[in-house]
Amino acid sequence: MRGARGWHALTAVVAIVAIGLQLVLVIQGGRVLDEVEPPALGLRLARFIAYFTIQSNLLVAAATVLLTLSPGRDGAAFRALRLAATVGITVTGLVHFFLLRPLLDLDGADWAADKLLHMVVPVLAFVGWFAFGPRPRIDGRAIAVAFAWPIAWLAVTLAVAGATRWVPYPFLNFREEGWAHVGVVCVGITVLFAALIAGFRYADRRLAPRP
Repeated sequence: MRGARGWHALTAVVAIVAIGLQLVLVIQGGRVLDEVEPPALGLRLARFIAYFTIQSNLLVAAATVLLTLSPGRDGAAFRALRLAATVGITVTGLVHFFLLRPLLDLDGADWAADKLLHMVVPVLAFVGWFAFGPRPRIDGRAIAVAFAWPIAWLAVTLAVAGATRWVPYPFLNFREEGWAHVGVVCVGITVLFAALIAGFRYADRRLAPRP
């Protein structure tokens, strides 16, 4: 139990520090991805929250804070939070590594924030789930919520893109890439989520209960 609490606490601290560091950089007017001129502060903050990376890290922070307080925590809302956080942050790490990492040329604090959000937190969260659980915790309701969140995020993101011409990630820019390309990306992301949820559910049933 002590090892589980320590790991969850470490994950929570790293996630909170990563989010806080990126927030400070956004407030200071730092560029994100391919922005040429950062917009006004209010819009920068709204866009900050709109990034799937930030949302998945926030979910990880919330889930691991709760697990630090009670490593054996359970309940319908927590099950949905834990699954959404774990699957979401895994997708964040994979998408960043294969699609976004080649586009970035960062240094200093920007580099540190990027690595914490996209690599360190995903690894900590993934290892923590397998090593410390808690499990079994995955049921049909948790799966429904965990799957609904990225679908809703994609729908809102594309709607905002249509209204404002801004997209958080270049692979969703249908004006430059075309709807066929974006459609394939959306299907691919959806399939990735479904596969990961299925994989975590299988492991949740097969691995030894924790804690």
